[in-house]
Amino acid sequence: MKLGALSTSFVNLQLAEAARRMQALGIEAIELGAGGYFPKNHCDPAALLADQRLLEAFQATLAEHGLAISALAIHGQPLHPDPSIAQAYDQVFREACALAARLGVTRLTLLSGLPEARPGDMEPNWILYPFPPQLMERREWQWEQRLIPYWQAHGRIAEDHGVRLCFEMHPGEMVFNPEGLLRLRDAVGPVIGCNLDPSHLFWQGMDILEVIRALGPAIYHVHAKDSRLDAHNVRVNGVLDAKDFQDWAGRSWIFRTVGYGHDAGFWRDFVSALRLVGYDDVISIEHEDPLIDPEEGFELAVALLKGVLIRRPPARLWYE
Repeated sequence: MKLGALSTSFVNLQLAEAARRMQALGIEAIELGAGGYFPKNHCDPAALLADQRLLEAFQATLAEHGLAISALAIHGQPLHPDPSIAQAYDQVFREACALAARLGVTRLTLLSGLPEARPGDMEPNWILYPFPPQLMERREWQWEQRLIPYWQAHGRIAEDHGVRLCFEMHPGEMVFNPEGLLRLRDAVGPVIGCNLDPSHLFWQGMDILEVIRALGPAIYHVHAKDSRLDAHNVRVNGVLDAKDFQDWAGRSWIFRTVGYGHDAGFWRDFVSALRLVGYDDVISIEHEDPLIDPEEGFELAVALLKGVLIRRPPARLWYE
């Protein structure tokens, strides 16, 4: 396994300085924010595709600091019913696929998207409750008329560029749990896989080790990001929480730096479970902890993960 990081941990730095700091901490791979919600200051696909000298300088910067690209990250709103939003994302997607092919990168990390609930609506609608019954009809319409056809078409674009689509199971999206991920994969094909980010699954009540076992070979990329539930707030209000992320004391859960939601013992089990299902690739740190400065949180995550990652392939033992 290799230690990686999402470039947005250093969003306020130029790529060269971000790469220098990552190298100094022992990072071997970089997941580059390349559009959608992410700023493009580290990786602008359109600009890099249009200027060969800029592309060569970009590659030289990463090579100088020993950083392989694990994925291009384009988390955004592909299914938004506002055509201007959806079309802007479609352009980002196509440019990212083209750049990935040019660079030899085989993974995009992204979100599945959330459409309207019926034709003519202009806002996305996340349906989670089966009553009244028409809500389930609308949810099935979202799957069959919007989600699956979109990713069948865009999956072909990705395949044409040698790219796999690594969906983060994220609340507020159509794909937010393993069942949804596997349903979409069954409908579209193995171009669809998972960017396993445990932080969003912890607070939904999932057992991450069971999730890994259920997804198995569908795990294409992995994030190291933690979260922690506030037991008092959960007992009073449950885990569904729409409060501002800055309401640290009032929320039922918050994102945490690796090791501050779950201890090193969990993370040892995490990397071991990944190896059991055949994942022996990059573990990419993402920092969104509101209680810890991003750079300090990044350093803390690196320190913990360096102690738990399994780096060498297994060897035959004396009794085998």
